Amino acid sequence: MKRTVLILLLALGVLPAGQALAQSNVGLHGIGASLAFVSPEDLDGTVGLGVFADLGFVTPQIGLEPHIEYWSTSERAYGAEVSMRDVALGCRGKYYFEVANTKMRPFAGAGLGLHFLKAEASVTVPGYPTMSDEASDTQFGIDLGGGLATPLGPKDDLHFELWYGVVSDVSQLALRVGISHKLGL
Repeated sequence: MKRTVLILLLALGVLPAGQALAQSNVGLHGIGASLAFVSPEDLDGTVGLGVFADLGFVTPQIGLEPHIEYWSTSERAYGAEVSMRDVALGCRGKYYFEVANTKMRPFAGAGLGLHFLKAEASVTVPGYPTMSDEASDTQFGIDLGGGLATPLGPKDDLHFELWYGVVSDVSQLALRVGISHKLGL
């Protein structure tokens, strides 16, 4: 009896998953690049660069986008120099809202990522050797954001996005502009 109930529950759980997979369209559909203004917590704003891929849709409204992003900043004061950089590797899900104007595709999204952080500091005091130190850390991060995608042509899209990355000690806000190119049309 227990085995029959277990098989019935498994069958009921697999049926909706099969329908969702039938509606999915996962694969490499496009590639893109982005330029961002990044404002890390407690640091001056800086420029960030990124690349991303369009992996299609896991449901009719949810797109999947892996990305690699980089930013670096340095500050100098009173003989001391501090620099910080972040290389983020992650994936975001974007929920595209249905709108009457099909050329504008607004979305809200969330994602997960690994942030490879490195900080370096050096202090120069006249008459003494320069002292320096560095530290590296890998942190888990959560991205929350949204934006808008609009076509530039039959194979190219323009993206405007705002993301907030929650990362221990280095949370960051990024205003991003990107261009993507569809593959295989």
